[in-house]
Amino acid sequence: MNGTNFILGMNFVIALAFCVVFFAVSTRSRSTDAVRWMGAGFAVAAVSRVFELTVAHTQWVQSSAVGSFATALGGLVLLRIGISYLYGESIRLINQTLFVLFWVTVYLLIYDAPRDTALHAVSYQAPFAILAFSGVRTVLQSKRRLPIDITLAGLLFLTGLHFISKAYLAVTLGAGMTAKDFVHTSYAIISQSAAGIMIVTVGLTLLAMLVLEIMAEERSKSETDPLSGLLNRRGFEEQSMKLVERSPMERHALIMCDLDHFKSINDTHGHHCGDRVIETFGKLLAENAPDNAIVARLGGEEFAVFLPWTNVEAAMSFAAALRTAMSSHAFAGLPPEFRATSSFGVSAWSSKMTLQQNLQQADLALYEAKRAGRDCVKCTTSEHPEKFVAAQ
Repeated sequence: MNGTNFILGMNFVIALAFCVVFFAVSTRSRSTDAVRWMGAGFAVAAVSRVFELTVAHTQWVQSSAVGSFATALGGLVLLRIGISYLYGESIRLINQTLFVLFWVTVYLLIYDAPRDTALHAVSYQAPFAILAFSGVRTVLQSKRRLPIDITLAGLLFLTGLHFISKAYLAVTLGAGMTAKDFVHTSYAIISQSAAGIMIVTVGLTLLAMLVLEIMAEERSKSETDPLSGLLNRRGFEEQSMKLVERSPMERHALIMCDLDHFKSINDTHGHHCGDRVIETFGKLLAENAPDNAIVARLGGEEFAVFLPWTNVEAAMSFAAALRTAMSSHAFAGLPPEFRATSSFGVSAWSSKMTLQQNLQQADLALYEAKRAGRDCVKCTTSEHPEKFVAAQ
């Protein structure tokens, strides 16, 4: 077995391993279709290595050579489709099929040309380079700009250059006069080694991207309250502290919110009604809070809002508007007179206190709002916790 045969065998194993891993990852990824297209791409690309070996060691030279070209191209097309789905790009499968058929036809037309001529080398490598560069375009045109996305775009660009350089090397080093000669040339070792490197780097980058997405989604689920769709207490505390750490001396505000007489709502109208009230209040919070606000359901009927770079007056205005929206909301399917009200406690953020202490300050204001008859907004500050101000 010469070096090229060994590298072809290794590339086959590597591509097949990536196929298995991608299909395994697809069971946990939200981009299931995209990942499976990629896995299929690696599987088909692995088959091309088998065809390369049959070209060199059997009598079925032309059919195997065509099979090698078609499966290598088809594998990259499937990978390209997966990348398009991953980045939300619309792609027509019929166009991809026609692309493969066109270039397979071109290959059949140039099959008898010496493999170390510019005509053969450029025609052979052109469709692969086109697919790689179109993948770069897909990544860069998307709204995703994470470092991993830029890395993928860079690797796809290098992959395109790699195919162009292979056309040049085929002419300068010599790729053999016929398909059967290829495996015995120095160019074959360089070509297959480079292909193995590109398979590994692009495959690992895509896997890293998918694993990061899965981790982010799992983290999001662990920090999200399923009923209201808002953050839970854990998510609220972590995100609030991250924001404060970035701007510890800035002016911030906290709001504690509580649905009034919530137990009575459950007892009178049923827990399904209570759930609807929580869902509605959560929706009102999410829709009306500023984009940079951190909104959470801390548990039961208790909610919290962290308003960064916001003074107490603005926070009280927001709470008052939300109180009015909730108290006037009509619930379909319930008696026309049914209304759910809410109470609010507002506090200025103090950098001298912990998050829990700041929450306690807002909770004191909330307690005062309930003591004052509920369905109102009260405010206190860390400097004067014993004084409460009502929203006008």
